[in-house]
Amino acid sequence: MSNNYWDEEEDEDNVPDHQLTGDDLVKKLRKAKRADEKRIKELSEQLEGFLKEKKETTVKDVLAKKGVNAKAARLILKDVEDATEESIDSWLRDNGDLIGYTPQAEQEEVQNNLATLRQQDVLTQGGITPSNAIDIEARMNSAESMDELINLLRNS
Repeated sequence: MSNNYWDEEEDEDNVPDHQLTGDDLVKKLRKAKRADEKRIKELSEQLEGFLKEKKETTVKDVLAKKGVNAKAARLILKDVEDATEESIDSWLRDNGDLIGYTPQAEQEEVQNNLATLRQQDVLTQGGITPSNAIDIEARMNSAESMDELINLLRNS
């Protein structure tokens, strides 16, 4: 966009301001007003473009930081008015399941639960269940010789 405006009618306005009549002065004011309105419109369009680009960049940066696919930005941009980290976090908490996102706190909780389950598995792998313990105790009580006890211990 160019900042240089050329209006052919301006060539005729070489008359000094103090010699202008009422009609000429009104024409000059109208031209100035149109030029100002045109400039305001161009600047407003530029500002809207910059704001849109900033919003897209902010959303993509936050998504990248959270490890979310950048394609989700299209959905977020439609729903979020102001692209702040808090508003994007809120959107992700509310609608994250649409894009397969789980908040970091939930992921940590799942990891902690898995670690606890692994620890329980390690403890119970070599353990004896209560029903087996009762069975072994009954066999030991019913053993009549030392050989039967040794065989029982070897097989258990």
